[in-house]
Amino acid sequence: MAERSSTGLMMMMMVEPSPALALTLPAEVREKLAELELELSEGDITQKGYEKKRGKLLAPYIPQIQGVDPSLQVDHRIQASTQAAPPTSKHNKPRAANSRDERFRSDLHTEAVQAALAKYKERKMPMPSKRRSVLVQSSVEACTPPDTSSASEDEGSLRRQGRVASSSPYQAHPTVEHWFNRVIQGSSTSSSASSTSSHPGGRSHNATAGSAATVLADLMAHTQLDNHCAPPDVTGLSERSLHGERSQVASVRGLSRGYTHTSSTMETADGSDAGDGGAIDVQQPDPNQPKPEGVQMSPLHGEPMGVVTNRPPSLLASLQRWGTAQPKSPCLTALDNAGKPIYTLTYGKLWTRSQKLAYTLLNKLSTRNEPLLRPGDRVALVFPNNDPVMFMVAFYGCLLAELVPVPIEVPLTRKDAGSQQIGFLLGSCGVTLALTTDACQKGLPKAQTGEVATFKGWPRLLWFVTDGKHVVKPPKDWIPPIRDASNETAYVEYKTSKEGSTMGITVSHAAMLAHCHALTQACGYAEGETITNVLDFKRDAGLWHGVLTSVMNRMHVISIPYSLMKVNPLSWIQKVHTYKARVAVVKSRDMHWSLLSQKDQRDVSLGSLRMLIVADGANPWSISSCDAFLNVFQARGLRPEVICPCASSAEAMTVAIRRPPEMGVPPPGKAVLSMSSLSHSVIRVDTEEKLSVLTLQDVGQVMPGAMVCVVRPEGTPFLCRTDEVGEICVSSCTTGISYFGLPGMTKNVFETIPVTSSGSPVSDRPFTRTSLLGFIGPDNLLFVVGKMDGLMVVSGRRHNADDVVATALAVEPMKFVYRGRIAVFSVCVLHDERIVVVAEQRPDASEEDSFQWMSRVLQAIDSIHQVGVYCLALVPANTLPKAPLGGIHISETKQRFLEGALHPCNVLMCPHTCVTNLPKPRQKQPEVGPASMIVGNLVAGKRIAQACGRDVAQLEDNDQARKFLYMQDVLQWRAQATPDHPLFLLLNAKGTVASTASCVQIHKRAERVAVALMERGRLNTGDHVALVYPPGIDLIATFYGCLYAGCVPVTVRPPHPQNLATTLPTVKMIVEVSKSVCILTTQAIMKLLKSKEAAAAVDVKTWPMVLDTDDLPRKKLPQIYKPPTPEMLAYLDFSVSTTGILAGVKMSHAATSALCRSIKLQCELYPSRQIAICLDPYCGLGFALWCLCSVYSGHQSILVPPLELESNVSLWLSAVSQFKVRVTFCSYSVMEMCTKGLGSQTEALRLRNVNLSCVRTCMVVAEERPRIALTQSFSKIFKDLGLSPRAVSTTFGCRVNVAICLQPNRLGNLAEQGTAGPDPTTVYVDMRALRHDRVRLVERGSPHSLPLMESGKILPGVKVIIANTETKGPLGDSHLGEIWVSSPHNATGYYTVYGEEALHADHFCTKLSFGDTQTVWARTGYLGFLRRTELTDASGERHDALYVVGSLDETLELRGMRYHPIDIETSVIRAHKSIAECAVFTWTNLLVVVVELEGSEQEALDLVALVTNVVLEEHFLIVGVVVVVDPGVIPINSRGEKQRMHLRDGFLADQLDPIYVAYNM
Repeated sequence: MAERSSTGLMMMMMVEPSPALALTLPAEVREKLAELELELSEGDITQKGYEKKRGKLLAPYIPQIQGVDPSLQVDHRIQASTQAAPPTSKHNKPRAANSRDERFRSDLHTEAVQAALAKYKERKMPMPSKRRSVLVQSSVEACTPPDTSSASEDEGSLRRQGRVASSSPYQAHPTVEHWFNRVIQGSSTSSSASSTSSHPGGRSHNATAGSAATVLADLMAHTQLDNHCAPPDVTGLSERSLHGERSQVASVRGLSRGYTHTSSTMETADGSDAGDGGAIDVQQPDPNQPKPEGVQMSPLHGEPMGVVTNRPPSLLASLQRWGTAQPKSPCLTALDNAGKPIYTLTYGKLWTRSQKLAYTLLNKLSTRNEPLLRPGDRVALVFPNNDPVMFMVAFYGCLLAELVPVPIEVPLTRKDAGSQQIGFLLGSCGVTLALTTDACQKGLPKAQTGEVATFKGWPRLLWFVTDGKHVVKPPKDWIPPIRDASNETAYVEYKTSKEGSTMGITVSHAAMLAHCHALTQACGYAEGETITNVLDFKRDAGLWHGVLTSVMNRMHVISIPYSLMKVNPLSWIQKVHTYKARVAVVKSRDMHWSLLSQKDQRDVSLGSLRMLIVADGANPWSISSCDAFLNVFQARGLRPEVICPCASSAEAMTVAIRRPPEMGVPPPGKAVLSMSSLSHSVIRVDTEEKLSVLTLQDVGQVMPGAMVCVVRPEGTPFLCRTDEVGEICVSSCTTGISYFGLPGMTKNVFETIPVTSSGSPVSDRPFTRTSLLGFIGPDNLLFVVGKMDGLMVVSGRRHNADDVVATALAVEPMKFVYRGRIAVFSVCVLHDERIVVVAEQRPDASEEDSFQWMSRVLQAIDSIHQVGVYCLALVPANTLPKAPLGGIHISETKQRFLEGALHPCNVLMCPHTCVTNLPKPRQKQPEVGPASMIVGNLVAGKRIAQACGRDVAQLEDNDQARKFLYMQDVLQWRAQATPDHPLFLLLNAKGTVASTASCVQIHKRAERVAVALMERGRLNTGDHVALVYPPGIDLIATFYGCLYAGCVPVTVRPPHPQNLATTLPTVKMIVEVSKSVCILTTQAIMKLLKSKEAAAAVDVKTWPMVLDTDDLPRKKLPQIYKPPTPEMLAYLDFSVSTTGILAGVKMSHAATSALCRSIKLQCELYPSRQIAICLDPYCGLGFALWCLCSVYSGHQSILVPPLELESNVSLWLSAVSQFKVRVTFCSYSVMEMCTKGLGSQTEALRLRNVNLSCVRTCMVVAEERPRIALTQSFSKIFKDLGLSPRAVSTTFGCRVNVAICLQPNRLGNLAEQGTAGPDPTTVYVDMRALRHDRVRLVERGSPHSLPLMESGKILPGVKVIIANTETKGPLGDSHLGEIWVSSPHNATGYYTVYGEEALHADHFCTKLSFGDTQTVWARTGYLGFLRRTELTDASGERHDALYVVGSLDETLELRGMRYHPIDIETSVIRAHKSIAECAVFTWTNLLVVVVELEGSEQEALDLVALVTNVVLEEHFLIVGVVVVVDPGVIPINSRGEKQRMHLRDGFLADQLDPIYVAYNM
């Protein structure tokens, strides 16, 4: 024993507390310790619970040291003993006590992984930051993307000697032999043979566990994975190619070249090419990739089925024969959880009990005097795993009654993983009855009525208990029909596909019988043998060997339940020993578990075994379990040659099995294959010095009577070459016949016709696809490298999920995650599969440790498999969905990942390294000159894109105000002509009128203000005065007071008393920048400005003079100031743009009057009209409508301060209804408040008589692209209150001109006045073309379509043209460019742009570089396009629609293309129901996405992957940073526009208090 390197023994030495102590511990304590270890390794117990229980167990045996907790003491000793443990072999490094899962362990693999990790140098990777985290958040410098130079190869990385191919000639496949390394020494599957040969000159590995861990810790590299391309620079145009040296493979799966071609030459509206921004990059195959060179394989035939003289005509005939001839013969022994036999079912009992059940089912169950069941009906069998006896009786009872059993798992809760899919299967099979045991029925979840609950997705079932008291004895003359095996369905076995759907595989009586014969022949079963079965007896090999074939041969089955294995992993070995079993059917896991506790059992012998059938021998990693098991148990009588791996699939049943030694078969084979060749489906023995190899064992010979071939998995099933991996197909009478109720899929899988390269069929018999990937090796042995279910095709290369799991598990130390609780699957993002790894994290792992382990897993997978991991997520312990018998339910895990319901506690996304098929960055072409552009447009028959509103000079109207040049004159005239005409009506939160003002009241109040300015303030003409008032009539009166005194008013939003720290500095800044010499305000605000709280935010000593206007003396103004010229400054309009720039524009008296006249004409405002305004009155069009228009036009304005809606959301709409208003204005924030706050209350509003049918026009005042989704949902919600869907429209204005478009009143009978315009139109444009500054119109609903709504009709006197932002030349119709505007009410310039004066000098007076070079235009800073529509306006002219796309300052230049933040944000908000709001910006060369989470914080990390996916899919951009914050963190201005630059500043200054920040590296 000492010489043999035994992994298992080595591990045992570490699990035991200490050699001295171990000897003194009683056997039962040692057994309990082993159980605890097992529970911990499987994740069934927490670390804390484990330590507590272990402490209790060991406490009596440890001399107590004063004051030290026993559990700590033990730990201490264990560490001491592991460090002192002598090295047993140079290949067996001692490992930490919990590095355990032998299923996935291979020494070679672990060493390969460690050598791969050694190649990485220490480099910092930014840690994700979590709220309430102990980590110091990394500074901005540390978070900058890492440099991308690749680390140099480590000199001492492991070397492998070339494999020597065996020289014996193989007749069958002469082309394969040199790709194989065969081990024909005595030990058939010993891994030590392969591992000894692997390090001739490598370093010696006799480091102790401690030092091995330190070495690895030193190797840990926080690095950009080397041998990948650098992350694409998402802002600049990097010249670097996006494909590193990694071999890339041709076509993207599922995309024909034709498709990619068409999308790359994208037609724009003008027929020009939109560049290659639309096309996903199709990777060209690497010319050096290995290609198969062998000849085409020929199908392989198994030996013929033997002819047996007394062969029963059916399985039931066998049952009848043994039940009557040998009734005392034991059939099945069931064990309890202590391993004691509780019941032995004899063949006589099985026969009589099955008959009773069959008779009862057919004759005693009825509905309305009709029998409930007829022959051929399907019946569900719901039996727990520890009751094989009841299951067997029920199964054969159904067969005798000619019913079709459908065995399924016992549903434990209403929400079992995959339970809904099982329900779907039962429904499609038409199951109405479920058989179960009494105990099981009592344990099922119940409804209130006491009946078994209906599970989600399940049909209504009748539950029948099959225990003795419920079945009746059939009359003497009743004999069940026993027919010869036919093609009728015998039973349905379920299987779960890769996507998680559950299919039922139908097996006929003939196939069932033939399969039993084939197994009997292949395994050499003899009558009366004893067999131990550890597998699930309801399906797969457990059913085939333990329930069906056993009955054919009158065998005795010892059934070991899963629950017993968990308590005592050695139970199956003990039973083999006790019953002298000849055959055992196990899985790798069972062999691995038994290694953990085998030391306690010196006296077991496995000498009786002639076959140890390893049911999952087709798993490439089962070889290591077989090797380790043999190493340990060879000393207990286990002969190497009895280990018989087999390969099977639900569709084809047993495909191949290694024959027992007495059959004179060739020795077993072993192959050491290059993983990188396998990823190209090519078989190459690993001869170079590579780390990535896969060691395989054969799964024996093909089944008797079967014909097997290997075909290409995708497309036409062409035969593979001899050195090519493909899907194994079987033609035999022993396979399933169909998927129940799925004829299409059945044809694909069960009726495949493999063809030769010339296209001729291989055979006239159909083949069944097994979903096993493999090849036929020397000696006609079958090798399996993986399953279709675990296949992930990334960039054309194939990777096996099991292999990736094994690599992750080989990354030491394993302290942070549970072994055996790792899921690997792929998701499709951007036309390619991406690998996702999800593991359960131990509760005691720190953030930093887990992150370190994650980064190492990424590096290991990258090195070994040459593939990047897209996402690695750690979830809390015990939260991954479990499969019925342990293990992880992969498809359910994938589903949760895609739905954002996985709730990880750590996430690492690496899109930069994996996504290599992004479209190439756009190279900027030298711009076409403006002259060529015009000529081009003329040639193409395109008009230049320009449009104008009606000519003001031509319009005759009875506008009395026109004769006055100045607004103060208009007010004075109105005060004399119509003194008592009410102009303003202010509403409070209750909806009652707070105050009103007539013409004369405003005039008199303005006079008093002017007197105060002159006398108390001693101001001079032209001085600037800041008006700091809440929305109301005071603001309007003081504005005119300033004009009366010759001062220049500046309206400023007052600070928010509850939020002085952020709102007061803005007030201070406007006051300073506008050079105001005086502040007019109310007494309350005056106190606030000078309060203690204000002093904390700003320097209150530097305020200019502050006057309150609450009680002014009643004095008459000697005279009203007359400006010398209308070009003089009337007022300043200050506003903070969305990019965070504070800009004040100068409005002259002429522009002010022109603005009022233009709005009056567009909206038909007369003294008899009423309009309702729910806008902030401080800047832009809001200010003009609130303070100027009523005075100019004489109409009455109902003023609704938006702030009041916070306490009464329905205030605005109630006012509109109450005053029967026809025209109303609001902002997007008001509309959003109404939509969110009143969406569910329309019925209550109707009962309060709110009626909106009076509204002709509801205009949203905005300086942005119309928000279609919001306006549409607003219209939809309030349609019930009579709001016409045509009434809602938008306006457009900006800093240079506050009113460019306003949709006029469209529902009146006003066409004769020439004002009614057509409805605003909506067009759909291609978002990909838009990124190239092109407009391409597409159909609604087409991919990448973006709806854009016209921004309203251009105002009278306004001219608009679309100009190229760089050449300043005019553009054609439907071209995207900057909107330029010329109008008498343009502002005359910026008063000050804070800090950027020079930059904006040309904004107000710019000229075209070509064409009409005389007109002076103002640049709006917005991108848009004009489109002449088919509609005509009242004058008969065709209507020109203006579409605003977005602000030029806000656009993101990424990968050479122009993105509008709102488009990315819209996609992100759709990604998950808990994302309330989103904002994006760029930082260095990264795209940062900030999302507000409306939900529990455990959902925060779910968003990271979903956000990354959606932005990749829809915008071809890689998100660099995802920041998850609380609702309300994204700042919004008064117009409801996002302040993205403020947000960016907050992010960089670390002021957002984020829930989570993920750096996608």
